[in-house]
Amino acid sequence: MELLGIIAFVVALLLSVMVHEFGHYLTARRYGMWVSEFFVGFGKKIWSVQRGETEFGVKAIPAGGYCKIEGMSPSDELPVGQEDRAFYKASSAKKLVVLGAGSFLHFVIGFVLLFTLFAGIGTNQVLPVISQVVPNSAAEAAGIQPGDEIVSINGKKVTEWYKDVEVIRQSEGKELTLVLDRNGQEISITASGRLTDIDGTKRYVLGIVNDVGLKRSGLWVSLKNSAIVTKSFLTESVKSLAKLPEKVPALWVQLCAVKSEMPMV
Repeated sequence: MELLGIIAFVVALLLSVMVHEFGHYLTARRYGMWVSEFFVGFGKKIWSVQRGETEFGVKAIPAGGYCKIEGMSPSDELPVGQEDRAFYKASSAKKLVVLGAGSFLHFVIGFVLLFTLFAGIGTNQVLPVISQVVPNSAAEAAGIQPGDEIVSINGKKVTEWYKDVEVIRQSEGKELTLVLDRNGQEISITASGRLTDIDGTKRYVLGIVNDVGLKRSGLWVSLKNSAIVTKSFLTESVKSLAKLPEKVPALWVQLCAVKSEMPMV
């Protein structure tokens, strides 16, 4: 199992690096820059193939990879007639796009993985399925049983329990009509929530405990949630980068303090 975990880590690392480098490759090619090499790994070349002006291949040490864009500095020499395709001759805006494209693709991958999680695998959520009925509660008095699934409340279909349960909590003791799925058959019952103190907060409850399990979201909800989480990650990353310069002086002071405390030998 340890070997499998190591292999999975290496594969994930290589895929992540390759996606990052592919972002550089695509944008560099888009702006007419000369990408001469695109390799997985480092060290001795194991295999390669020429596709156009770019050599694609695999090297011996699976510790990442690289995309070689010619002319990264003015000291680099390009063949006659290709000088204008050097990276350093591109506009500042194009350079920033090429340099940032790799990191941007990580967020794209994150979005795709999140969408796969929400829509394909599901996330742990409180389900409208009853796992337990509290003794002497309104639910027990109404005849609700463990295993019942709440289909609708007051005629409104239950889709997201964490939202739909608010109808019960804010019912002010009024009679509620619930449609339950019991062993494949739908039955309708009425029940009134009872005001109860829960962790210092008074709310109306029926006295049921819900199951928790994986639930897949719909296409639109999955897209929306994936976009929200990805945006949050992107925003926090930008904020962290923006704050980095102001932390340099403090880090320099700490470094000098450490050096001054080092004993002489």
